[in-house]
Amino acid sequence: MRTLLVWMAGGLASAALTPLALANGWNMPVGVTAVSRDIYSLHMIIFWICVIIGVIVFGAMFYSLFRYRHSRGAKAATFHEHTSVEVIWTAIPLLILVGMAVPATATLKNMYDTSEADLDIMVTGQQWRWRYEYLGEEVAFTSNLGTPREQISGADEKGEHYLLEVDEPLVLPVGQKVRLLLTSDDVIHSWWVPDLAVKQDAIPGFVNENWVRIEEPGIYRGQCAELCGKDHAFMPVVVEAVEQERFEEWLAERKEAAAQEAQGVDREWGMDELMERGEQVYGSVCATCHQPDGSGNPPAFPALAGNQQMLDDLDWHVDTVINGVSGAAMPAFRSTLNPVEIAAVVTYERNAWGNESGDSVQPSEIAERLADQGE
Repeated sequence: MRTLLVWMAGGLASAALTPLALANGWNMPVGVTAVSRDIYSLHMIIFWICVIIGVIVFGAMFYSLFRYRHSRGAKAATFHEHTSVEVIWTAIPLLILVGMAVPATATLKNMYDTSEADLDIMVTGQQWRWRYEYLGEEVAFTSNLGTPREQISGADEKGEHYLLEVDEPLVLPVGQKVRLLLTSDDVIHSWWVPDLAVKQDAIPGFVNENWVRIEEPGIYRGQCAELCGKDHAFMPVVVEAVEQERFEEWLAERKEAAAQEAQGVDREWGMDELMERGEQVYGSVCATCHQPDGSGNPPAFPALAGNQQMLDDLDWHVDTVINGVSGAAMPAFRSTLNPVEIAAVVTYERNAWGNESGDSVQPSEIAERLADQGE
């Protein structure tokens, strides 16, 4: 019961402080899942019970204050306990609590029943993006903020879905039970989509479970609901629910793209190809911390433009991207980016913004390095 009330209160409090408040108003959304409707119905039942209790209690209190006020000559009565009254005012709240606990317990049991799922997805929180891995399907990708930096800086007018849009949404099939396994690579995050009635913490070293069965196709938006760092506001969640046939087509397309990407590891890439691909990867993954122009945000995020240590030591540069920096905000990208993406972004960083190293890194070199490190 407490968990459910915390979920509802947390959802309302978060909605009051985020762009989702504009879309959802000041009440909980009804949602597009059976669980979300159960939670909404329970919320409204308890709300009206509280309203009725409030009306009775405050009505009696204000009536007594007015009717028996000292200016009208009222005198305080003297009496002792009344057993029947005490039994009644103890029994009535008890019955109310039992009446609330029964549907709440049924809803909680349903919320935590992740058995017999049709699809399992690993959701990993990373500062400040989400990584989705379709277990058993060999499909994985990272979902980054899609709002242009010009809107964030105020140079352009803010769009309809400001801070609630991504480059790669999580695609789910309608009518299928999807189990979500949530964890984190760095700090505590919280995956929250109000329309799906899912708000689950992603904690480093732990795997939490939740599930969803979406009944209506559409796009559903959410956010990280845990204060996870300076760019917490730039970590949205977008779920696209599609019919089963369309989902299977999308999954096949992603598998084919992954296969083609894997084949690209073995071929020689030209500098122009690496720079073009590297610019895309940098804009999606690195620009949030190190800025689009490579100027960084010292001291937490050093500048990459003119970074002499990076330019003088290629091995250090590659190792930093692959393994991150222990005790710093720089994460390891060994499990987030594939060899093509790592090679491309390293090459781009070494030859962009006036950096003129002139060298490049091939995906085959990254794959070999990962193999040596046990990947």
